[in-house]
Amino acid sequence: MRLLIVVVASGLGAVLALVPATARGAGGEAGELEHARANARAGGPTNWRDVELLDRWGCLSGTKSVFCEQRNNRSWSHSDHRRQRQQN
Repeated sequence: MRLLIVVVASGLGAVLALVPATARGAGGEAGELEHARANARAGGPTNWRDVELLDRWGCLSGTKSVFCEQRNNRSWSHSDHRRQRQQN
């Protein structure tokens, strides 16, 4: 009986070791992103990692912090670039 428990436990440990860390639980980059977005809703990013994640993935629409409004009001976009090329 003990041997069976040891074999099952070691097999489960081997399977869990193969699963990527970002897929385990509520952690990983997705959890960090939600935390960064919550900080943005509360007034702005609190550290460099929040800034990095919000630059990469963006704030939620309707977030009223100065940081997110600056990021949403950027003057250049892909559609603007295409429109300028078509006019020339």
